Amino acid sequence: MSVAMAKQSLTLELLLERYAICQLPPEAEIPAWAQRGELLAIIYTPEELSLVCVQRTVPPTVRAQRNWRALRVRGVLELSMVGVMASLAAALAGAGVSLFAVSTYNTDYLLVEEAQLPAAFQALAQAGHSLAS
Repeated sequence: MSVAMAKQSLTLELLLERYAICQLPPEAEIPAWAQRGELLAIIYTPEELSLVCVQRTVPPTVRAQRNWRALRVRGVLELSMVGVMASLAAALAGAGVSLFAVSTYNTDYLLVEEAQLPAAFQALAQAGHSLAS
């Protein structure tokens, strides 16, 4: 059985919006204010409903970590690829940059606090990855 390995170099695209990572009670409905923007992630567990959504739409009363920026891995990644997120996370961890990861059927997203973007860009470049212009 052959396993596809992650490319040595990945290209990432910075999304324009700022994002918030929100925590709601598990019984909450998905709010209309969250359903805007280029990225919306909904994660439900019996303990919570977590949302990654455009920051400008989040009411100030909602429990949220704000000022995150999203980097999208360019292209469609096969689900059988191994090591994509690990290569990105290792580069950021080595630079002391925390991340919040979201994966979709097609690709991966890394959310990094806006204040850490310069360090994230540098760490990713040193690991052989590039940022699309």
